[in-house]
Amino acid sequence: MKFFSARRRNIGAPAVNIYERQLFSTYTPDLTLIAISTTFQLTRCRLRPWREGDEDTLSYYASNRLIWNNVRDFFPYPYTPRDAHSWVRSNKSYQQPNNFAVEIDGKAVGNIGFTVKDDIYRYNAEIGYWLGEPFWGQGIMSEAVPVLTQYIFENFQVNRVFACVLEGNRGSMRVLESAGFYPEAVLRQAAVKNNQYLDEHIFAMTKADYLTRRNG
Repeated sequence: MKFFSARRRNIGAPAVNIYERQLFSTYTPDLTLIAISTTFQLTRCRLRPWREGDEDTLSYYASNRLIWNNVRDFFPYPYTPRDAHSWVRSNKSYQQPNNFAVEIDGKAVGNIGFTVKDDIYRYNAEIGYWLGEPFWGQGIMSEAVPVLTQYIFENFQVNRVFACVLEGNRGSMRVLESAGFYPEAVLRQAAVKNNQYLDEHIFAMTKADYLTRRNG
C-alpha cells in the first residue's frame, strides 16, 4: 500500500499525516472508557497493542524515507532503536490503546492509531497509519482502516473520524475511499515537506455515515 524518545517524536503513516504529540496525553473526559477488546484478528494481519519485543522490527520497517515522505516531520527519520524503545514504552501500558501494532507473521510491521481532538473539535478523531514497504499493495490497510473506524465509533464519544493525506499519496486515498470516507476538501499548499509546498487532502466519515454503512 501505497493514518515518540524522551523527545516523544511520533510515528505517523505513509497513508495519513497524523499522530500529534497529544497522543501522549490521557484521554479527555469526553471519551467513554469501557472494557473492550483491543486485539483484532483480520484475514491479512492482526491488530494488537504494542509490547516489549517489538522494537527491532519497528525500527527496521519505520526507518524508510518513502514512509517519512508521507508523514509529518516529527516522525523520526532515520528511525533509531532509541525511538522504537520510546514508542513501545509510551504505548504498551494503555488499557484502551489508541495505537495498534500491525502484526504479520508474528512481527510488528506497522502502526494504525487515532487521536481525539480537543476544544470545539473534541468529538473529532484523526486516524493515521503506516506500513512497512514490503507489505504495500496487499490490502492490509484496506482491512485495518474499517476495523479501527468501527473501534472508534463503537467505543468512544466521537462524531467524526477524519484523515489528512499529502498530495501524491494515491494509495492512501484509495484505502480511505474504499473504507467509506468522503473526500471533503483539498487544502491547497497547506503542508511543507522536503521544502516543498504540498496540498493536503481531507477525508472524513461522520457517525451518521458510519451507521448508514454499518446497517446497510
